[in-house]
Amino acid sequence: MYGITPWLQASWQPQPERVFQLIATGVLCLGLWCVYRLLCHLIWRRTDDVKQRYRWRKSVVYAMWTIGSVGLLIIWLGVAPESMRSAGTFLGLLSAGLAIALRDLIADVAGWLFLVWRRPFTMGDRIEIGPHAGDVIDIRVFQFTLLEIGNWVDADQSTGRIVHVPNGRILTDTLANYSRGFQYIWDEVPVLVTFESDWKKAKALLLEIANHHAESLTASAEERVKEAAKRFLIQYTKLTPTVYTSVRESGVLLTIRFLCEPRRRRGSEEAIWEEILTAFEKAPGIELAYPTQRFFTASTNTRE
Repeated sequence: MYGITPWLQASWQPQPERVFQLIATGVLCLGLWCVYRLLCHLIWRRTDDVKQRYRWRKSVVYAMWTIGSVGLLIIWLGVAPESMRSAGTFLGLLSAGLAIALRDLIADVAGWLFLVWRRPFTMGDRIEIGPHAGDVIDIRVFQFTLLEIGNWVDADQSTGRIVHVPNGRILTDTLANYSRGFQYIWDEVPVLVTFESDWKKAKALLLEIANHHAESLTASAEERVKEAAKRFLIQYTKLTPTVYTSVRESGVLLTIRFLCEPRRRRGSEEAIWEEILTAFEKAPGIELAYPTQRFFTASTNTRE
């Protein structure tokens, strides 16, 4: 018992070099935190734009992490060649083991680097990756966050749920971006009228309604196509609304195809349907179809 106490005291006696490293680490962390708070305060005072605040805050965080990592390496490993050689050997063995144990985290960091380099989407974009779709509200080193749309809610409206997706999924799953390139989507509204209806008149009414709702988008869409064609092979020759005709079991199907903004899909469909119901109500000879059954009785002629 009496022999262990002196040994413990000798073993736990702090070395001056270690004390300096601990103090320097604390000063570095405190200084970086103060700089971060100061820069965030200045950014908040200079702009009220939420997106700019987010981008600047993320840039400051990444800069602080980079400076802190370099500072810790200098404090704890030193800059002498001998210590760098020994540290390189240790880090080489350590990285080999971590590459196997933390392969998912490494894939997430690789996905984040791909996000920074290629920028397949940015803050505020509406995307779909694998089974998840939503608006991007946060991007971090290991994951990005979506405000979910769709799922049990129709017409790509928000469900209110927050979905965190690992960055590694970008390298393995198919990614669709609603907001890049063309920046509009094609939507369709199917209208089924009876066989007895004047389908030509109904088609003319539907085309007039579609043009009324999409006329403000056509000119803007043409400009967007020209801009998108500089980066992607997008060649739309017809951007105005159209109505296609086909036949179904219960009647003639007239499908309106029109441009709309991704976030206004449900509102556009509602406005179009309200005009359709009003127009058909005033137009004689046009009726909406629904599943029906028809019976025919064949008359028999008998000869005596």
